[in-house]
Amino acid sequence: MKLTLRRVKPADAAAIAEQFADPDVFGGTLQLPFASEEIWAQRIAGMNPPAAGSNELVLAAVIDDKPVGLAGLHTVGPSVRRRHAMGLGITVAKASQGQGVGQALMAALIDYADNWAQVLRIELTVYHDNARAIRLYERHGFELEGRLKAYGLRNGVYEDVLSMARLHPKPPRIPAG
Repeated sequence: MKLTLRRVKPADAAAIAEQFADPDVFGGTLQLPFASEEIWAQRIAGMNPPAAGSNELVLAAVIDDKPVGLAGLHTVGPSVRRRHAMGLGITVAKASQGQGVGQALMAALIDYADNWAQVLRIELTVYHDNARAIRLYERHGFELEGRLKAYGLRNGVYEDVLSMARLHPKPPRIPAG
């Protein structure tokens, strides 16, 4: 198994739609069931190329030429006062979970955020019962900031999510000169 990471591209739409057809995958996100290849192709086209000056990044984890994971850093809104923060989203196909795919995607996004994209804060929400994802986030320095009650509808039940964030451990400084 050779895992590679690269920017997501329109040709990935079919594999991503297949990944999100699995209730165990889309159920851990705020995506809706039955997303089509065409819907994913439109989403991906909107991400590529990123808008001028954008520091957004969406990566695909690929094994044997097939995307098995997707992760991205996204702006949290238009406010100038929130430019230092980005939201993180990540999914891994059920068959590829527990094989280091999420670890590789997280490491790549954090390297990008810390060393290239001027990101001070990365934030995310995760369903309260997604223990595997919570452990992954904690291993990468994310801390619990709160619990949001009845945040998302999943399988007909309003579920709580945990709000987590990670601050850059050594924010860039201008060297004294």
